[in-house]
Amino acid sequence: MDRSGEGTAEPRRNGARRAVRIREMTAADVEAVSAVRVRGWQHAYRGLMPQAYLGAMSVAADAERRRAWFGRRAPEVSDLVAERDGEVIGWASVGPARDPDVTPGAGELLALYVAPELIGTGAGRALLAAGIADARAKGACALYLWVVRGNTLARRFYERAGFVPDGAEEADEVGGRSVPELRYRRPLTPGSAPLSSAPGSAPPESTGPAPGPSPRPGS
Repeated sequence: MDRSGEGTAEPRRNGARRAVRIREMTAADVEAVSAVRVRGWQHAYRGLMPQAYLGAMSVAADAERRRAWFGRRAPEVSDLVAERDGEVIGWASVGPARDPDVTPGAGELLALYVAPELIGTGAGRALLAAGIADARAKGACALYLWVVRGNTLARRFYERAGFVPDGAEEADEVGGRSVPELRYRRPLTPGSAPLSSAPGSAPPESTGPAPGPSPRPGS
């Protein structure tokens, strides 16, 4: 299935628009997705997680784990990639909400990453719009996500997209350091506003819209 980004494009460069296409991830995308994810963590979590942990992250190791995971992922989980000129530049994953205390039937944005050099170009916004559409099409009444408290750019990105903190907080241990996270929620009722994809309207992105909402396992 192809959820293409017709109507979504990057800013003009040399007089031409460079379109971003959103499509389903395939097994052939594993290494490219791992590269986007690892670089996203190293960029967005600098100063928020131990530098030794971030520096030791390996695209090859991530790809090995991701390849095994991709073959046995739950059918309810959707993985989408953003592609420009045939190159994967972002990845998002959406599935059923994992927390037992959330609204029944809700979905969760499990991860969202964009290549650091493409922050602010609209790729993250296109991925988020596709993820919201996917969750809504599957009947989700709301979409949740977790974001690192100190990742202010990502928090601003989600807030401008209609997500609000729901009061839940927790901390994950990453590299021996406690990393606090906040949970956000956005309703997906028929009357809730769609995410605009007008060119030039994208808010600032960190790499998750880079990196994914949280450092939880599998993201």
